[in-house]
Amino acid sequence: MTKIHKGAIFFISMRIMFKYRLGQLLLAFILVVFSSCFMKKEEMTVSPPVTSPLSRNYIGYGVITASFTHITGEPSEDSPSLGYLRRGSVVRIIKRQSSGKNFISWVQLETENSGGGWLKEEVMDIYNSESQAKTASELLSR
Repeated sequence: MTKIHKGAIFFISMRIMFKYRLGQLLLAFILVVFSSCFMKKEEMTVSPPVTSPLSRNYIGYGVITASFTHITGEPSEDSPSLGYLRRGSVVRIIKRQSSGKNFISWVQLETENSGGGWLKEEVMDIYNSESQAKTASELLSR
């Protein structure tokens, strides 16, 4: 046998081995896919929280981002000041509304220090939970 014949035989045997290996891999893949489809899955029960987030009586929590801001009695720039809040203060937001010709967005809040009041929404960042707001407040104070 010549070198060419040996090379051709080697090449043909390699092609046959490659097709055989490819067939084995394909068969293994098909077996894995089908076996995973028929495996028994564990059932998981999902129970909703006791208090639904849709039933809560507040919108979220705000963190004051301005150096300080005045709390007003009404959602208006002309309303008298009830007090002020400093940067990093966390407030619970009860209501949101727009007012005036400039469509300024105001939020009604409930704070620990005061009974409530109104702030412009632009002076704060709003978060879904109190823990998110407290984390943001801590990051502001660094």
